[in-house]
Amino acid sequence: MEQKALHELLKQLHDQKLTVAEAANQLKSFAFEDMGFAKVDHHRALRKGYPEIIFCQNKAPDHIIKIVRHQIEHGETVFGTRAQADILLRLQQEIEGVEVNALARCFWKKSAHWHAKTAVKGTIVIASAGTADAPVSEEARCTVEILGHPCKAINDVGVAGIHRLFSHREDFDKAAVVIAIAGMEGALPSVIAGLVACPVIGVPTSVGYGSHLNGMVPLFAMLNSCASGLTVVNIDNGFGAGFAAALMNTLPGK
Repeated sequence: MEQKALHELLKQLHDQKLTVAEAANQLKSFAFEDMGFAKVDHHRALRKGYPEIIFCQNKAPDHIIKIVRHQIEHGETVFGTRAQADILLRLQQEIEGVEVNALARCFWKKSAHWHAKTAVKGTIVIASAGTADAPVSEEARCTVEILGHPCKAINDVGVAGIHRLFSHREDFDKAAVVIAIAGMEGALPSVIAGLVACPVIGVPTSVGYGSHLNGMVPLFAMLNSCASGLTVVNIDNGFGAGFAAALMNTLPGK
């Protein structure tokens, strides 16, 4: 259940279109649903402001389809991450109106209650060092957008050609939050964090030569950054960065 749906339910109760017992039963049915293989949290949006996200990796395609259908039945916005190509294809075939981003491995279907957030500090800027980081960058962008926040993606601005980064200085100066994504030696978040006053979230990626250690090298580099206030999420975690950025961008009390 999303906040807008709750408001409509309470209004029906206030207008005496529902009895207290009927309203209570509806609220109870929206708590969580035990499907045997999963317990779907239908009250997540009431507690957190955003519905439960479906993490698709290692889940059976049939289970994912069933979870999606149940969320839709409960009037929730559906968002799934780390979905392989076969799952995305099945969703498009079986769920009317579902949208997908194959590069990000994400899918979504907005509910009737979905709306862009207005109580925000500003735009979330997503900067990626190279085109090899695009899957992580796109996962972050899809996450920010489905959560209703304005965002702008700036791609291929790594430190190997740092003048490319400086050409977007105005965008960074106006940003409310910056997500900086980089593999290799992971230098980009430190550079950006040294230039801007807003929060910066570093995302190390598993992209690089030789003893890059599948993302451990940029992870350690970002964790040891001398740029004050840099926050770091786990390797390739574009979703985690996008969700954290949305929370940072939400005005207090909203």
